[in-house]
Amino acid sequence: MSTPYPFTAIVGQDDLRLGLLLNAVSPAVGGVLVRGEKGTAKSTAVRALAALMPEVDVVSGCRFSCDPVSPDPACPDGPHEAGSGVSRAARTVELPVGASEDRLVGALDIERALAEGVKAFEPGLLADAHRGILYVDEVNLLHDHLVDLLLDAAAMGASYVEREGVSVRHAARFLLVGTMNPEEGELRPQLLDRFGLTVEVSASRDTDQRVEVVRRRLAYDDDPAGFAARWAQEEGELRERIAAARALLPHVVLGDRALRQIAATCAAFEVDGMRADIVMARTATALAAWAGRTDVLAEDVRQAALLALPHRRRRNPFDAPGLDEDKLDDTLEQNSGEGDGGGDDPDPDGPGGGGPPPQGDGPDTPPQPEAGNGDTPGLPSQGRRADGDEQQPVRAAEPFRTKMLSVPGLGEGAAGRRSRARTEHGRTTGARRPEGALSKLHLAATVQAAAPHQRARGRSGRGLVVRRDDLRQATREGREGNLVLFVVDASGSMAARQRMGAVKGAVLSLLLDAYQRRDKVGLITFRGRGADVALPPTSSVDAAAARLETLPTGGRTPLAAGLLKAHDVLRVERLRDPSRRPLLVVVTDGRATGGPEPVALAARAARLHEAEGTASVVVDCESGVVRLGLAGSLARDLGGTAVTLDELRADSIAGLVRDVQGTNGSNRRAA
Repeated sequence: MSTPYPFTAIVGQDDLRLGLLLNAVSPAVGGVLVRGEKGTAKSTAVRALAALMPEVDVVSGCRFSCDPVSPDPACPDGPHEAGSGVSRAARTVELPVGASEDRLVGALDIERALAEGVKAFEPGLLADAHRGILYVDEVNLLHDHLVDLLLDAAAMGASYVEREGVSVRHAARFLLVGTMNPEEGELRPQLLDRFGLTVEVSASRDTDQRVEVVRRRLAYDDDPAGFAARWAQEEGELRERIAAARALLPHVVLGDRALRQIAATCAAFEVDGMRADIVMARTATALAAWAGRTDVLAEDVRQAALLALPHRRRRNPFDAPGLDEDKLDDTLEQNSGEGDGGGDDPDPDGPGGGGPPPQGDGPDTPPQPEAGNGDTPGLPSQGRRADGDEQQPVRAAEPFRTKMLSVPGLGEGAAGRRSRARTEHGRTTGARRPEGALSKLHLAATVQAAAPHQRARGRSGRGLVVRRDDLRQATREGREGNLVLFVVDASGSMAARQRMGAVKGAVLSLLLDAYQRRDKVGLITFRGRGADVALPPTSSVDAAAARLETLPTGGRTPLAAGLLKAHDVLRVERLRDPSRRPLLVVVTDGRATGGPEPVALAARAARLHEAEGTASVVVDCESGVVRLGLAGSLARDLGGTAVTLDELRADSIAGLVRDVQGTNGSNRRAA
């Protein structure tokens, strides 16, 4: 887009604009993560910020944008002599979701490095973004190892490329901005912590504001240059204010009172480590400079907390982001003693960055017992509730740490932490000829391939002569993420004996495990007359937990319908993502009622999954002294394994699903 949308023309989104501007004033703040639904000006604001950034002076011809006043002594294009350079606009570099590691950090020509001893290095996106903006849209969809490399470079201000002892280092200091839609999955807590600030954005519900957004956007689309010209004065004033705040920043004093308030706030909200304290201090200092002051006030500390703490205080993946602002104000008030740095009371009407408080659980009302499953042979008749009768949602029991359930065989899916797979990162298991560009050199195999040809190549004693045909790429084995599809029995038989709370707690525990192992999850429930896809397969484990919390119970047990619905969902997902292997987790007591021959129909549906080699686990929810073992029969039909709720957290089921391959024999599909 030749003419970016003016930053000052963005309607609303105060927190988003403030977070970006603070990083423009002080890149040491550490970047900003923008979380929000689609269509909320996230990308527009980031691209518009680039036009406000001051121009940078660079060494002419340097691919790494060295500062001519103090060039990087380790620059791969150097050494450079200090002197005058050329001015250019600060760059905005976008990292696409599908980028490779070499595209991000750069590529080293291994063949020339081994044969000629030279470091032939092609810079990557980190080098292009040096002294500019690196924008990562959908950062939560990047592979974990790319996010690790990205955030390490942002923290250290440098990028390192190493290939079998040959290394290249170059400066990589940039304003890091990531955007994401939480519905598509969360970042790991360790990665969330590496972003300095976070802001939540959403579309305004105010009619007048929405009208103004549409009016301005249509005007811009009709005449981008003319629209930008109408906002040129506001853009120029904002650009000058950024430059003035940058100049004032070194003179801002962070006094003892503000420091105590920062430390007390981080302690009160139980954030881990010290990074939050440091980021809050830098943010409060930038806020003071942005306001044209040289002292940090309590209102700066308060605003800094609202921007720097929400993504750090989450104790588990299902906690809603945001801060308790009353608690924040109380903490600041209690630590507002006399000091030499600022003293205003916190502004109760100051802008807030926290999200909404977590939604409360459903009423903790025990479900009424279902009157029976008399349609199943051998079961006592207790009467029956009408199909479709619903119970109030039951509160889930406290989640616990589960044993790892994995898919047998060796897959090739997306990087994760569940099942064995061929991956780009992991332990080396062998070598092969590279297909396309060489990524991970297997040095021993390369030397072994080149050694027999040295006499024919006229080796002169100066070293091993290596040619491209000799290069061998390491094959590595790591872990992949899977599609964990939950099929949950929500019928009246589960509500009887008040088991649904324990069942929800178990599923919640498995969801937490799926989050930590970087899986996709889906949720199917069956009750009454059929089965429903409560949540299509998604990377948002939070969404699955929310659907589980409001799950009603009651009615008959259409087990076959649940299994058939799961079969349909898995069929579609195999077409969408063939490399991601599924793990079917059926949570039920194994009973089947309703319709003709419900037990036989459920068995036939289960054998469809067994025939396709779908790894499966049945979580047996049956309780009481007399147990019928129906879940075990279902697991045998599925070609999987049954485990009770108690065994789900016991040491006795370690490697449970890995052993399923022996149960299935040749029917088990291996990737």
